[in-house]
Amino acid sequence: MVGELVVRSWAARLLRVQGALTEGAQNAGMSAAPAPVRHTVLITGASSGIGAALAHCFARDGHRLVLVARRADKLQSLADELKRESGARAEVWPADLAQPGAAADLVAQLQRKRRRVDVLVNNAGVLEQGAFAGQGAATHQALIDLNVSALTALLAAVLPGMQRRGFGRVLNVASIASFQPVPGLATYAATKAYVLSLSESLAEELRDSGITVTALCPGITATGMLELAAQANPRLAALPSFVIGNVDEVAEAGYRACLKGEVIAVPGLVNRAATLAARSTPRWLLRRVTGALGRQLK
Repeated sequence: MVGELVVRSWAARLLRVQGALTEGAQNAGMSAAPAPVRHTVLITGASSGIGAALAHCFARDGHRLVLVARRADKLQSLADELKRESGARAEVWPADLAQPGAAADLVAQLQRKRRRVDVLVNNAGVLEQGAFAGQGAATHQALIDLNVSALTALLAAVLPGMQRRGFGRVLNVASIASFQPVPGLATYAATKAYVLSLSESLAEELRDSGITVTALCPGITATGMLELAAQANPRLAALPSFVIGNVDEVAEAGYRACLKGEVIAVPGLVNRAATLAARSTPRWLLRRVTGALGRQLK
């Protein structure tokens, strides 16, 4: 009888100890849970379109934003909207990145104010449609200055700091035009092919460094850029709706791919099918097909 009582007493003690240990472990786990990481995100071309939609994605999750574009009023309007919607802190930095030295000057100013860039979103870009010979040299140079030179200069200015810290995310907005020649958009497609190629190269150079580089390759997307192109060419307004992407869905796909460190993100089933077809089609045939499509849109 005494032995039984002793066993029961020890069993009760063990249960109490086990319960205390379990509760302590749970409390320790709760207190040790890491706080959500808040990054500083620089977004170019943030005043409208995919850039503004990406700003909403990052703001929703509490990241700090540096919004860059030429129009200070539009940037401020977006910053106010983000603060109302999610309480996000967004700084407005007007800049014309197509100007020589503008990208380096922007990063230098941010450094003087102790604003480090954890995530760089290279979204600023311009598009001109029409026959190459029908556009002046200044038009082609303007596309190269913004789509290529400004993007490259920002990367050159930001990546060394990311490397020193051992962390960074880069999202370069390219296009499905990156995957094939596009007559009628010859210079634009060439600049976006550059963006894709550079992104893939940097992704490999920076492998295992804590820094990832993602190329977002959207198709035709419902933005102000498309509206302007449609005004210049009414046939673009007649494109079927299934080939036109929703700007918020495109931005969400790019946002998720960037945080995951994916190298290439092509939003939309139709666009993914088109890029796969482009990569598996002989170049001579691809030129003929895109040329025929381009002539239909003249």
